[in-house]
Amino acid sequence: MAERLTPRSVRARTTLAACLSVAVVLAASAAAVVLLLRANLERTVETGAREQAQAVARLAADGRLSSPLPLDHGTDFIQVVDANGRVLAASQNLAGRPAVAPTGHRDGHRTYNVRVLGDEHHQRVATMTAATPTGPVTVHVGASLRTADAAEDVTTAALAVLSTVLLLTVGLLTWRATGRALRPVEAIRAEVAAIGDRELNRRVPEPRSDDEIARLAGTMNAMLERLEAAGARQRRFIADASHELRSPLTVLRTQLEVALGLPDPEVRAEMVAGALEDTERLQRLAADLLLLARLDVAGQDRPQEAVDLAELVRTTVEARGALPCPVTVHAPAGLTVPGNPLWLGRLLTNLLDNAQRHARRGVTVRLGTDRASGQAVLDVANDGPPIGPDDREKIFERFARLDDARSRDDGGAGLGLPIARDIAAVHGGTLTVLDTPGATTFRTRLPAARPN
Repeated sequence: MAERLTPRSVRARTTLAACLSVAVVLAASAAAVVLLLRANLERTVETGAREQAQAVARLAADGRLSSPLPLDHGTDFIQVVDANGRVLAASQNLAGRPAVAPTGHRDGHRTYNVRVLGDEHHQRVATMTAATPTGPVTVHVGASLRTADAAEDVTTAALAVLSTVLLLTVGLLTWRATGRALRPVEAIRAEVAAIGDRELNRRVPEPRSDDEIARLAGTMNAMLERLEAAGARQRRFIADASHELRSPLTVLRTQLEVALGLPDPEVRAEMVAGALEDTERLQRLAADLLLLARLDVAGQDRPQEAVDLAELVRTTVEARGALPCPVTVHAPAGLTVPGNPLWLGRLLTNLLDNAQRHARRGVTVRLGTDRASGQAVLDVANDGPPIGPDDREKIFERFARLDDARSRDDGGAGLGLPIARDIAAVHGGTLTVLDTPGATTFRTRLPAARPN
């Protein structure tokens, strides 16, 4: 039931919260005002009754009591009683009446039965004892609280009306202000809801104000830009992958069809061998595409296994041998990085494949530490043709091959360097190409392992 009665919209909840908060403050303030007013009026009435009792007590002490006793303004009755309970003097309205007696306590004051006056209302009775020539007497002076009651009622009614008007005003202003503040949010929501997977070029409206909603709209547009760019890269990647797969599949089918129609076993075996080579190329391409997908999914989950980078470099280089050109290694021991050894080995293998493909005489692998940042630095340099400044980022695009490496036999599928850069990124590092003297250097920076 509580969940059903709770407003569901932010506008309604904000208005309800504001009204409840203001209602609590108004109720507390009104109660404090009424209580202070009541206390002040009662104090004034009690003071007047006490002064009247003191005056009558002085008359009794001097033996000058008269009957009936005159009443001051705001005084209901006066009665003077001796020690035996006999009425010695009284005001006109209590003439011939018995002595008033206390019947209990209320609000810290004694209460008296004064129904003999014919009117029931709140009173304050001031009692005072005086010594007279005939003995001690007690003076009772009753003061009416009609004025205090009337003022309290009027004040309560006025505060109730004013509080209601103020509460309605606060609710109306909060409702309108919240609606105006949330109008841009609703526009953003409607625009985002209307954006489909093929309409990522659309943007949400950005308010002119420099507030949280404007920053939210800016963040949403930035996210849509990233989604649009990611979608464009994905479509381009799918198109490139389809193109790369189409050519070897076409060649493979042609080879198999020709092999089926050839009667010569030797020629047929040669055609089947070529088909096997194309099949291996397709297998490597599929493995690269799968690795790229795994790297994309890895995201921010960095591998944390301790990897001896120097040992990894030496093992990888020794397993490759000296063909097609020798590799010189400068790798001091003791450099460890957190990561995945298989992926880091693939990074180095791809860089060595690229370097040996373009090198003239040799490849150099150098491992070190950047003293400024504390990162591990892996350089793979070859003495082949330099890479132009405009192509240094293009070579890291998937399926990208420069003009001098277009050959499928020499240039590969164009996934080696993109895979290497993605592996470096997954490990929290970077991969860049530098134009060093006499060589082209691919530099990988990786965070070094923290010392225990």
